[in-house]
Amino acid sequence: MNNLLVIENIHTYIEQFHILEGVSLEVPQGSIVVLLGRNGAGKTTTLKSILGLRPPRQGKVIFEDREIQGMQPHLIAQLGIGYVPEHRAIFRDLTVEENLKIAERQKHDLDKRSDFIFNVFPDLKRLIKLPAGNLSGGQQQMLAIARALVPENSLLLIDEPSEGLAPVLIEEVMDAVRQLSARTTILLVEQNFSMASQLAERYFIIESGRSVKNGLMPDLIDDQETINAYLGAA
Repeated sequence: MNNLLVIENIHTYIEQFHILEGVSLEVPQGSIVVLLGRNGAGKTTTLKSILGLRPPRQGKVIFEDREIQGMQPHLIAQLGIGYVPEHRAIFRDLTVEENLKIAERQKHDLDKRSDFIFNVFPDLKRLIKLPAGNLSGGQQQMLAIARALVPENSLLLIDEPSEGLAPVLIEEVMDAVRQLSARTTILLVEQNFSMASQLAERYFIIESGRSVKNGLMPDLIDDQETINAYLGAA
């Protein structure tokens, strides 16, 4: 299987702080890969490094066989990388429709993708004229993901989609991610190990800004020693 995304030993700083000190990972085309680690390990910074929001000072970020480190974030996005940030970051005063429209990369993107988007997220079609701030937490998360589907993206970076959601809503988000994976490669950051283990085929673990372990998810599920050592999960 070809790798859509490859990160090679990236080092990223925030001001004088050395946040990523050697992170590497691979995301095969058509897969769901999860990036795991404790809070503060550098997972979100890794996603932002891919996007150029926190450009790495060393190492390589290779997307579709092209080195993209050092490119401007808007140019990286135009290559076909969508981003669902932590804490959703929707525009609360805009309607659901307006939130989706402003995500267009080209005119009529939403028209072209609306059938697919509303098939995955039927609630959003029903709530299309409602201000996004009036949505439930789960519906806001659906909207955040849906925005990344408006342009044609071959890779989705999704940061902590289950954060703050009740278990029944987490199940809905999981179902949506599964549907998306039939069309789009996904790199997922997720603190909820139960959710991550049910979705991802491969995993990468980072600890204190360094890559420490990777492999197939079924092997990790049976490796309680690694789970306890790096994830703090029982």
